[in-house]
Amino acid sequence: MELTLIESCLTGALLFCFAIQLYFSLFVHLKLVTVSVEEIPDQSLEPISVIICARNEADNLSQYLPLVLEQNYPNFEVIVVNDRSWDRTREVLETLSEQYKNLKIVKVPEGEKFIAGKKFAVTMGIKAASNEWLVFTDADCSPASPNWLLGMQQPADEQVSIVLGYSPYMRNRGILNSLIRFETFFTAINYLSFALKGMPYMGVGRNMAYKRSLFFKNRGFAAHMHIPSGDDDLFVNANATSRNTEIRINPDAHVWSVPNTTLGAYLRQKKRHFGAGKFYKKSHQFILSLQIIAQFLFYALLTALCFFKSGILVAGGVFGLSLLIRCLIYPRLLKRLNYAELRWWFPVLDLLLFVFLIINGILSIFIKKVKWK
Repeated sequence: MELTLIESCLTGALLFCFAIQLYFSLFVHLKLVTVSVEEIPDQSLEPISVIICARNEADNLSQYLPLVLEQNYPNFEVIVVNDRSWDRTREVLETLSEQYKNLKIVKVPEGEKFIAGKKFAVTMGIKAASNEWLVFTDADCSPASPNWLLGMQQPADEQVSIVLGYSPYMRNRGILNSLIRFETFFTAINYLSFALKGMPYMGVGRNMAYKRSLFFKNRGFAAHMHIPSGDDDLFVNANATSRNTEIRINPDAHVWSVPNTTLGAYLRQKKRHFGAGKFYKKSHQFILSLQIIAQFLFYALLTALCFFKSGILVAGGVFGLSLLIRCLIYPRLLKRLNYAELRWWFPVLDLLLFVFLIINGILSIFIKKVKWK
C-alpha cells in the first residue's frame, strides 16, 4: 500500500497526536488506576472548620446540611455563609442552629460594593473560622459517609497544606445527566492524576481542604478577585506544589453533588470554569491546551484520512488501537470513581463529550458575562 504525499503528511500528524494521547493515558491517568486507595483514619488529629457558601439554597440546606453537621468527627464547626439569599435560607439556618451547636452562621451584608460573588462569601467564612484546617463543600452536596471529615482531615505531614478530594454527581435519568457525570469524571481524573504526578493545577470546591494560614499568607483571592469564578481552582493553581498537596479518593471521603438538570444551566457553569482557566499558570495552560488540541486534531485527522481509499485502513487501525488502550484504562477509573455503570457506554460518551467540548468552546467565545447564581 503506497501512500500519497498528502496521505503521508496526514498519517504522520495523526500518529503524533496519537502519541500525545498515549502520554496522557499511560503516563498520567494510569497513575490513578494503580495508586493505592488511602485508608480512612479511625481517629481525628486536629479540629476542623467546614465552610459552605449558600445563596438561595433553603431546600438543599434542609436536606444535606444535617449530614455535614452529624459527621463522625469529635471537634469541628460548620460555617454557613448566607450570601444575600432572598428565599427561606435564613429561616432554615436559624432552625438548624437551634438543634446543632456546631453550626455558625455568617451573613453577607447587602450593598453594591460587595460585587466579587462567591469569593467574598468564602473569604468571610474563612475569617470567621476558629480552626487552622478548612474543609470546603457546597450547599447542594451530600457527604458519601459519616467519615467524610475523617478522610479530609489535616494529614500528619505538616508540609501538606492542601488536600484535593473528589465529588461525583448524583445519578439521574437521561443522556444529559450521563454526559455531565462523564465530563466531571474526566475533569477529576485529570486534576487528581496530575497532582499524583507532582503537578497539581486545580481543585473542586465541592470537596477540598487547605490551611487557613496558607490563605492569608498568600493574600487569599487578591490576585484574581476581579474574576467571578476561581475560588477553588485558581487558588489551588496559584498555591499548590508537588510537596504541599495530596489527594483523597477513598469512597467514604467522596462528596455527592446535585447536577444541573438543564443544558443551559450546565453551559453557564462550564463557561465560568473556562473563564478561570485563562488565568492558570502558563505551564498548566500549555499542557492542558495541548491535551485538548491533540484530541481535536486526532479526530479531525481520522476523518480526513477516511476520504482517501488507502487512508481508511490507516485511520481504522490507529483508531482501533487508541480505543483498545483507552478501554483498558478508563472503564477501570470509572469504576474506581463511583461511575461504574457508565463504563459500558465509554466509547459513546467519549465521542459525545468531545463534540460537546467543541460546541461549548465555540459558545464561550460569544457568551461573555458570567456570575455566581
